Amino acid sequence: MLSADEIKQKLELLNSWFFVDNSLVKEFKLKSFADAVAFIVKIGMEAEKLDHHPDLLLHSWNKLKITLTTHSEGGVTENDFNLAQTIDTIRQ
Repeated sequence: MLSADEIKQKLELLNSWFFVDNSLVKEFKLKSFADAVAFIVKIGMEAEKLDHHPDLLLHSWNKLKITLTTHSEGGVTENDFNLAQTIDTIRQ
């Protein structure tokens, strides 16, 4: 698990992710329901490669809230930041 200072430093390198309730959180607004579902599939494929799985909440037909934490470690780890960076790359 990363310290609060390490998390703060690493958050500066990410685009619009927040540290909330011991997790990294970001919400995306997509153009359509289909785009949101396609984005979820892309995230799922990358998450499987990394063997690190986010919590995904699709709501309001085109919004996706992503929550990253490492349950086995009790908080945010390098794995969470790696997946956050990957998700941002997918979305560009």
